[in-house]
Amino acid sequence: MPLRRRVDVRNHHRNMILGAMVAVLLTAFWGVGAQQAPAPGGRGGGRGPSGPPEPTPRLADGTPNLGRVPGEKGVWSVPYITNMGERVVEADGTTAMERRIAQGRGGRGGGRADAPLGGGEGTGGGARGGSKSEPQVPFQPWAAAIYDYHSKNQSKYDPEGYCLPPGGPRLMATPYPMEIVQIPEQKRIVMMFEGATHIWREIHMDGRAHPDGDALNPTYLGHSVGHWDGDTLVVDIVGFNEQTWIDYFGHPHTDMLHVVEKFSRPNKNQLRYEATFDDPGAYTKPFTVRWNIPWNPNGELTEYICQENNKYLQSLTDDFGQPIFKKQ
Repeated sequence: MPLRRRVDVRNHHRNMILGAMVAVLLTAFWGVGAQQAPAPGGRGGGRGPSGPPEPTPRLADGTPNLGRVPGEKGVWSVPYITNMGERVVEADGTTAMERRIAQGRGGRGGGRADAPLGGGEGTGGGARGGSKSEPQVPFQPWAAAIYDYHSKNQSKYDPEGYCLPPGGPRLMATPYPMEIVQIPEQKRIVMMFEGATHIWREIHMDGRAHPDGDALNPTYLGHSVGHWDGDTLVVDIVGFNEQTWIDYFGHPHTDMLHVVEKFSRPNKNQLRYEATFDDPGAYTKPFTVRWNIPWNPNGELTEYICQENNKYLQSLTDDFGQPIFKKQ
């Protein structure tokens, strides 16, 4: 790899991480909990109103409004979660991050005991101990080896660090603002992300099934269908390609990955997020992660550019001489 190009790539990755750390520190400073005002997030953010949170906004048909109220600003301040292993719901119903918060330790960037699921508890990365430090993650042997390799190399081959889409649930852990737009008359929901190469995803709400066989084209974000279970939006996703990591720390997945997401808005200031991973190609059993996403009432999406020479990326190889990124 040309030295100039290697430096450019690493500088981009470093800048992305530094920007994320700033976002985390801002969130930690304002400290958003389930019963507190929302933290700033995104561009042009600011401190939210004091006092108890407003009730869940709703559409005309009574469905929870997961986005902004007409005439108002607002975005979701997606937290920076580097290691989803610390967000795995374990047998006792808690996660490693929640236990750290309860003990007043939090993640990198600080923590709050009154924000057990998200918003103010830092990145939640912890020390890099590899697969042996994460008994709660049901690795298959090869997946554990891949994860250990990424840990040893400090994620230097992270696809998102090369401006490729983060994919799947990692979108909900990449620290840039997000908007959710519900379009009931079209029976679909659109999620727009400021970062992650300005990516968006569509959730089909018309009762359709996933495509079968060759009709299911593997993509970075997969194919999403959703329905309402009471006040909870349930989204079923299949059809992922293998060009992404589950998180920055490098938990792998295969194209057999099946994800079920749950979104709920208990009040205006908070979005609860849960994702269950079922990947029989990489893990021995399904596992679930969860966190909260705070609302920034003053934010709006702005322009963001992350541009690499994607043709050049096809020539990158790892320490074993193998291509890092497959041709699409």
